[in-house]
Amino acid sequence: MNKVQLIFHHIFRFIWNLIFIISYPILASFGILFIGVTYLFSLLSRFLNRLRPEGKQVVLKQSAWEDLPHSGELLEAKLIKQIVFGPSGFEFRRKDGVPSVLSDFVFGNKVRVLEEGYILEKWNTVEPKDLPDFDICLYDPNQDSLRSLTNIKCFDWHVSEKVNNELSFKWFDGTQGGEVKVAL
Repeated sequence: MNKVQLIFHHIFRFIWNLIFIISYPILASFGILFIGVTYLFSLLSRFLNRLRPEGKQVVLKQSAWEDLPHSGELLEAKLIKQIVFGPSGFEFRRKDGVPSVLSDFVFGNKVRVLEEGYILEKWNTVEPKDLPDFDICLYDPNQDSLRSLTNIKCFDWHVSEKVNNELSFKWFDGTQGGEVKVAL
């Protein structure tokens, strides 16, 4: 390089470094502000989630036959299938000894208790490579009937709202989400 090119090179390098030094605190502040706002919305979401419960949530543990909480001493569950780093499959039965439609299926550990009955995950398969594939069903203990409400292909779902005889389920599979409305 000749002297003139070298001078221009040093001048532009100085200007570039000056722009970087001046803009770096602004960019870093924006990043910290973005993280803070995200954290604030996360806290707000947790708070709002506590205000509107989706019903009594039951999480089952590994054991032999175990009473199902909030079932009025009617149902019990037993671990059937444990998928490594994944969900557990359970078999349900009635405690009163009455034969039930529940004994023919494997269910997930999410149970939602509603006035109309129990919302259950009825697995369509227990093969880990085919999961998640299950139907969300409504079990009516008075009539001992199991009615399929919808099919969902992910484990992250919840009852978002109940209006009259209509339930809304929201789901998210890691890349996309959605909402399904079903009539009871």
